[in-house]
Amino acid sequence: MIEKAYLILEDGTVFEGKSFGAKKEVISEIVFNTSMTGYLEVLTDPSYAGQAVTMTYPLIGNYGIAADDMESVRGWPDGFIVREFARMPSNFRSEDSISHFLQQYEIPGIYGIDTRALTKILREKGTMNGMITTELPQDLEQVLPRIREYQVTGVVKKVSCDQPVVYKPGDLGSEAGKVKYQVAVIDVGTKRNIIRCLLNRGCEVTVYPCDFDAETVIASNPDGIMITNGPGDPAECVDIIAQIRLLVDAGIPIFAICLGHQLMALAHDARTYKMKYGHRGANHPVKNLDTGKVYISSQNHGYVVDADSLNPALAKPWFVNVNDQTVEGLWYLNQPIRTVQFHPEANAGPKDSELLFDEFIKMM
Repeated sequence: MIEKAYLILEDGTVFEGKSFGAKKEVISEIVFNTSMTGYLEVLTDPSYAGQAVTMTYPLIGNYGIAADDMESVRGWPDGFIVREFARMPSNFRSEDSISHFLQQYEIPGIYGIDTRALTKILREKGTMNGMITTELPQDLEQVLPRIREYQVTGVVKKVSCDQPVVYKPGDLGSEAGKVKYQVAVIDVGTKRNIIRCLLNRGCEVTVYPCDFDAETVIASNPDGIMITNGPGDPAECVDIIAQIRLLVDAGIPIFAICLGHQLMALAHDARTYKMKYGHRGANHPVKNLDTGKVYISSQNHGYVVDADSLNPALAKPWFVNVNDQTVEGLWYLNQPIRTVQFHPEANAGPKDSELLFDEFIKMM
């Protein structure tokens, strides 16, 4: 029997749909992703911890679940919201259905709602909290304060590894080959393809948890350091920012992506702020200010670096978003540090900006 489900937004808007995946009630931050493919990569991206994701593409699950495409060890969103989900996937690589995947990782889903109308509300009013439930409260005024009180906190620690892990070329489906560089990866919510892109370029990668000790990382004598993507408010990561300052002082080449980009800016006393509804999708144009070239990028972030807070003696904008002119990359002056807000490793694509990993190799 198909059970009804409801999405209740903090402004009192109610969407009625049907339940799939895990049967549980959850309050979370409601965001939307405009990608047409890559729903499994979205579901396994640690950056979505603490959020419930709305997919704007109407049909989700049609090519099933292929474990090789997972970007981490599990699913991370608090909830999953779609217009229609495919009960019977058709794909020779498929190993499971999306409904069973959501059940496995206790992620409640709701389908059959007007995701276009929901997305328009979030675009006009901004990202807001919501509740996914199978029981519609008789009095909404009793639950709305609880929905509004929700905050995304403590998620970096939740998604990071517990102990250092070493990967060599050939691991994670990468190309086997000779080790040319040693790279320390600071895991604040890393995607597997970041590691794979480094392995494919001859790097031996040591992944450190988010509560890493900078002196330990420096003492390992890496050729370069990568600071990864991740979830939540970057300004909350006070201890991590303090350790990043020590990494900067060591003079080791650093490349940072997404949350790592924001943390590096905060380590240089810049500011970040929360965007109205963020950038989440696989079709965001970014412009390299040095070359004038525009790349189509994959993005997933709700915070951005405040361009006006940057010290021009320390850093200059490297990339900007073509749509809204927000900072998409920083070039640190007199320091071997480059950072980008978007995802050059981009699974399930586009791969336009993967060449930035080659730039990191040149820095090393």
